Amino acid sequence: MRFKRVFLVCLDSLGVGEAIDANNYGDTSANTLGHIMESHPLFVPNLKKIGFLNTISMNDEETEAYYTVARPTNPGNDSLDGHYELMGVVNREPFQNFTENAFPRELLEVIATKTRRKIIGNVVGEGEVLLERLGGKQMEYGALLIYTSNGSNLKVAAHEEVIPTVKLYEICQIIREITKKQEWKVGRVVAKPFTGKVGAFKFTKESREFALDPPGKSLLESLSEAGYATICFGKVADCFNAKGVSKIIKTKSNLDGLTKFTDVMTKKFTGLAFINLSDFDCNFAHKCDTLGYAHAIEELDVELAIMFNKLNNDDLLIFTADHGCDPTLGGNHTRENVPVIMFSRAFKEPRQLDIMDSMADIAATIAENFGVDAPEIGTSYLDILK
Repeated sequence: MRFKRVFLVCLDSLGVGEAIDANNYGDTSANTLGHIMESHPLFVPNLKKIGFLNTISMNDEETEAYYTVARPTNPGNDSLDGHYELMGVVNREPFQNFTENAFPRELLEVIATKTRRKIIGNVVGEGEVLLERLGGKQMEYGALLIYTSNGSNLKVAAHEEVIPTVKLYEICQIIREITKKQEWKVGRVVAKPFTGKVGAFKFTKESREFALDPPGKSLLESLSEAGYATICFGKVADCFNAKGVSKIIKTKSNLDGLTKFTDVMTKKFTGLAFINLSDFDCNFAHKCDTLGYAHAIEELDVELAIMFNKLNNDDLLIFTADHGCDPTLGGNHTRENVPVIMFSRAFKEPRQLDIMDSMADIAATIAENFGVDAPEIGTSYLDILK
């Protein structure tokens, strides 16, 4: 075992250029990081020195970390697709996506019958906008405000005074069971409790995702079965239905997550700590806010100095992403390559690596390090890291 602790940071939606099959998704010319930098030059000295900016053009420049990009191979652009692949899980059948016309009447009728709740909404859109339009009616009717946005998901919003959050979770579990049917099989059912009054509604921090069990054995399960720690932050555990997760740490924002993540760096454990920083995606990319996205990247850069200082010589720190979401192309998920940065104090020859054929190469590298079963897909880079 070369590294006792591996810290994996998923920068949700921070793609670095169109994937080789981007045309199949209508995403040619997508480049989340590149277009953000064109709109707002970034001051990110810490990210720059570990090769992060080099992943856009793959310029072979001096760096303090190994860097490259990884190609997505699982079908789809959703967080679930990306997280599965990062943990070595093959997902051969894409999830159902209802972002063109929202959900079919047959599905809504079943949901209404099973939950005994009126349904309003059934639209494609952003939650904050829908709260302004329909939040009052949700309270008046005690209804489920159902919508979808940017990927394979079914979101259910309800005011916490009308439908308590715990009850909303129960309702979403019922909907999760309903949507296991193939023609309605969304990747995630998302509970979205909100609070406030008409004209001032806002979502709480108690959003919760109800995913499916992974279609194959993930690296998390392999590590857990071998007795290693698998500490998951943010929505990571939700993506895997908590299978193989030894500890769940909820986060409220990127900065809250990074604070908790760096705190874990001071603890003694052997295994994997895996965080998703979702603000990039949900707070900025989907809202086409390039300036906000740029500022969030710069905030991450500030936190990097703290993270570097907390690393031991036998730690490995990896940065990557789960998909793209180019805010200059409408705010929908985009089929992009993802950055891969591997940093350790022990590295003597950091440099640019060949492009990875799959995001699962990350899982394969971590698996070999801990001596657990290799994932179904992915090639280990462990021997290359000197």
